[in-house]
Parts: sequence; structure tokens; C-alpha cells
Amino acid sequence: MENKTKVHNYFTDFDVNLFRAGKHFKLYEKFGAHPMEVDGEKGVYFAVYAPSADRVRVVGSFNGWIGEGYDLYVRWDSSGIWEGFAPGLGEGEMYKFEIFSTKDGRIRHKADPYAFKTELMPKSASIIWTSKHKWKDKKWMTKGRAEKNQHESPFAVYEVHLGSWKKNGTDSLSYKELGKDLVDYVKEMGFTHVEMMPITEHPYYPSWGYLSTSYFAPTSRYGDPDELKFLVDSFHKAGIGVLVDWVPAHFPNDEFALADFDGSCVYEHFDRQKGFHPDWNSLIFNFERNEIRSFLISSAFYWFEHFHFDGLRVDAVSSMLYLDYSRDEGQWSPNIFGGNEYLAAKDFLRDLNIAIYGTFPNVQMIAEESTAFPGVTKPAHTGGLGFGKKWMMGWMNDTLEYFSRDPIYRKYHHNEISFSMTYAFTENFMLPLSHDEVVHGKGSIISRMPGDDWQQFANLRLLYSYMYTHPGDKLLFMGNEIGQRSEWNFNESLEWFVLDYTLHKGIQQLVKDLNQLYVEESALNEKNFSPDGFEWISYDDHQNSVLSYVRKSEDESVLVICNFTPNVLHGYKIGVPGKGKYKVLLNTDSVKYGGSGSSKKRVYSTIAEKSHGREYSLEMSLAPLGTVILKKEKK
Repeated sequence: MENKTKVHNYFTDFDVNLFRAGKHFKLYEKFGAHPMEVDGEKGVYFAVYAPSADRVRVVGSFNGWIGEGYDLYVRWDSSGIWEGFAPGLGEGEMYKFEIFSTKDGRIRHKADPYAFKTELMPKSASIIWTSKHKWKDKKWMTKGRAEKNQHESPFAVYEVHLGSWKKNGTDSLSYKELGKDLVDYVKEMGFTHVEMMPITEHPYYPSWGYLSTSYFAPTSRYGDPDELKFLVDSFHKAGIGVLVDWVPAHFPNDEFALADFDGSCVYEHFDRQKGFHPDWNSLIFNFERNEIRSFLISSAFYWFEHFHFDGLRVDAVSSMLYLDYSRDEGQWSPNIFGGNEYLAAKDFLRDLNIAIYGTFPNVQMIAEESTAFPGVTKPAHTGGLGFGKKWMMGWMNDTLEYFSRDPIYRKYHHNEISFSMTYAFTENFMLPLSHDEVVHGKGSIISRMPGDDWQQFANLRLLYSYMYTHPGDKLLFMGNEIGQRSEWNFNESLEWFVLDYTLHKGIQQLVKDLNQLYVEESALNEKNFSPDGFEWISYDDHQNSVLSYVRKSEDESVLVICNFTPNVLHGYKIGVPGKGKYKVLLNTDSVKYGGSGSSKKRVYSTIAEKSHGREYSLEMSLAPLGTVILKKEKK
């Protein structure tokens, strides 16, 4: 059959050289399927990277999924790029690449790695797509992002799984429906940012998106790409930043996608010690291959440029950094210096962050990194990885371990709740109570709190107030803010009915008030990453299980006192920074939060008695399992 596809060299030599050097960060403008007009004919230009292929054809709805007549042409420069222009094709057509290799004699039908839209899973064809969305977030992009998304701004993040936040019956809300309901809720609750779990297309829904097969296509489960843009637009119009989880560490081995792409290891590392992840039965990208580094960084660029995301939370960074991650002796080989660091992955992450921060002003790159790897948030030019923020996994583990203990034993484990301050300023930390803490049999956050029903909720209020007054950004997973008792189930809606009950409603009100206080009080956010913003009053009162400290900005300060026991501590003396009156900004034992209301006092005056090395002190009754936050009144 005569070939209908025409030669069209859309790649320039400069494009090819950048691609091969690992420095082309907008490959989505070249690879994939692009409707265009060539010599007066309308059609679609196709391009794919398949260096070991002997023949590549386009199959699709337009030719009965038989590739004859739609051959692509391999470039002369040994780049491994196949390209061609197919007249008569247009938007909406479904397609795949038919790849033949003489190495094994197999014909593979592969989805386009650079597709902008996909069929609804479990179908897996790529779809030719051109966006028609007209952005309406100019105010956010030119002013709002600079004010609310910069490094020093308060970050109170609501992490959400779009498919299970709320449902209509058994159906998930669409991107457009979320653009109303979710946006209104996040704004009402006072969160500054929302973080979406991965929205890249993924075949296995229980992976929650962390096993992606399309790095340029949002999942079609909730609508088309323009409807996702509408959701982002809606958040921005509400003054809310949008973060999204992004997974460059590994990918699934589904036959239709990236794995074994052309009869060779194109995307995955050919060495199983570096190319296979034993924890997730997935494949690891070949960070040593320049073309794949270009692919991944281009994916990050795409989400920033075309979807206006304000930050990427990079998943599983630890698994990328260590050659021996989840591997026993004999299952990994040292690097050229004899160590266990994966040097190519380190270089990739540095290149990624340098490129992103150098191109997109005021965005954020956030690392989920669970070890003590040095310099994750230090600038790349100083030897760091160059991320803006890092999840504080040590704080999360120690804090949840401490709170799970019966209060009678907490005095023997006081260091668990105070230890985080010994390293709180070694990185730019975000404190996460994420989805990972409410799955796989761990139960909900509140189910891990000890005591009877009232004490569990009091502990939860204490936990959240301690979190919001601790240095660092904040992140709560959906459902945590209403005290949902059931473990998160991705197939079901959050249990919104619990808000009919006083204690659950009280938790929601507390989170709302904490968000407001965190944003409005500069002492709680201005120096989140500086030791100048924190001062202990007492970290060693293990007998009473009390912590007290001061949070400071340039001009303001607030006093925080946490009682981790269910006992009212009468006549408790606290040394304070200076003489005067101290107003209660928030008391977690307030009746409106479901507390006992044991202390209704709103203002405390200092007494001239030394305490905690200070000339003046306050004498007060500390509520059971409660936090009180005070601020000195100005004269």
C-alpha cells in the first residue's frame, strides 16, 4: 500500500542536539501528535523516540488499527527519532505507535509517551488533542503567586485525592464539579494551597496515580484536559495555590506503555539493580540516559507551562538517591567512589530544580525524602539538590508515635515530642500528616489517639495545634480535618456525615481557626525556616509532659503552651519574654471545639516571679490535653 505519510522534519538539528544532551525541556512541542498545516494541507505530525526500532507506523481509529500506509521515517542523524506528517487526520482521532524490532521479531502497539489525552482506562489509546481553554488567572499568575507562593509565605496545604473527596452516589466528582465544590471548601477552611495526588493517567486505580503511564496526559476519569485547567483556574481565582504530586522515580510495566518500548530498554535502566523497584514491582527510569532526563524534565515543564500548577511535590526521592534502597547485600553495586548514592539521579534532580526555578518564577519544588540525605533544600550551586521544601518525615513519625502513647507514659518519652527542634532548621521543612498515614491498616489519625472518645478528640486538637505552632509549613490530608474515624478508602467518599456530631464539627472549626491564625500571625509563619523564629521556654518538663515555646517574627511574638496529659495543671508558672498582659489567641479546650471549657480566662497578667530563667511569669491553669496560644498586648 502506498504510504500516506509524508516526510516532515519538524525537529531542527538544534532540537536533536539538545535532546541528546539531556537539555531539551520542551519536548512536548516536538514529540507526540500535533495538528498542523504543511504545504497547504491540514493533518497531524507524529514523532516518537524508538532508537532500536526497525519500523514504526501509526495505527488508529482512522485506519482500522492497521499500520499500512502510515509509516514514519527515521531521521538520518542516528538520533532514534521517527517522524512524519499524515494529511487528513485531526483532533479526536485515537492512535498508537506500531513498533517492529528485528531483535526479537515482535510487533508492539504502544501508547504515545507524549500524548496530551488518553482513552478512559482500562482502554489505552492516545487521543489527538488541542487545548481550547482560555485562562482567566492573570491576576494570580502576575501577582497572587508572587505573594502567596513564594518561599517565605505561609503554606497550609490540603492534600486531596480527587476521586474520593466527595461523590455523587458512586460516581466521583468531575474536574468541573470539583471546580465549584472543592474550591469553595478549601477557601472556606482557610487553606492557602491544595495538593492533588497524581493526576497523570494511570491504568491501575488502586495505585492512586503513583504508577503512571502518561507523563503529559491528565487522567480522563474526571474529564478532559481543559476541564482540569478549569479546576486550576478556579483555585487561582479563589486565591489558592495548586500543587500536584509528580512521580519521576518509577513507572509500571504495562505492555501498552513505556516498558520495553522498542525491544530495548528505552525508558528503564537495562541493569535490573538500577532499573527495577522491588517494593512496587515497577521499573526505574534510566537517569543515566540524556534523552530520558529530557523526557522527565519536559514533563515537569509541561505541567507548569500548560496547566499553571504552582508546585510539584516530587514523590519517592529517597528511592532515587540510593543504589541500595530496599535492596539487600549483593543486590546492588557501589558507585565509582564506592558509596551507595546514585550519582546520576542526584545530577538529574539538580538539573530538574535548576531548570524549573530558572524558568518559572515563584513556583515550588517539594521533595518527599524520608532519610537524612544532606542538602535536599540547599541550592544546587552549593552542592545541594536544589528543592525549595522537604517533607519532615522524622517529625511525623516521632509525633504520631508519641501521641499514640497512653498519657501516663508520655513523661518517659518526652524527647520524642521535643527532638524535632534539634534539626528543624537543617532543611526547609513541611510538616505532613498525609495520605500515607491513613492507609494500609494504620487506621485514621484519630483512631491512633489513646483514651475515651473525648480524650481522643482532645488529643487530636492538641496534635493539630502543636503542628500549626511548630516551625515549618503544614499539610493535612483530606478527612483529617473532620476527624474521620475510618481509614481512607480510595473507592469511597469521605464520611461527611460525621459533621453532624459536635466533636467532629469542633475539629473542623479548630482547623479552620488554626489556618486563619497561622496566616494572620506573622510570628507563626514569617521565620518558619530560621532558628531566629523559635525560642524554647521549657522543653524539659517531662514530669508534667508540658512543652512551652515562643514563635517570633521580626516585630511580633506568640507564646505556646502544650499540656500532653489529661490532667488540669493548676497554678502552672510559665516564664514569659516580658512584663505585661497576655491575650489568649486560641485555646483548644474551648467549648466551641468540643473541649471542656475548663478555663474561660481571656487575658493573663504577669507576676514578678522568676520562672524558666525569666524575670516575669504567668500563673495559669493548663487545660487537659490542651494548647493555649497567647500574645502580649501592646501598650
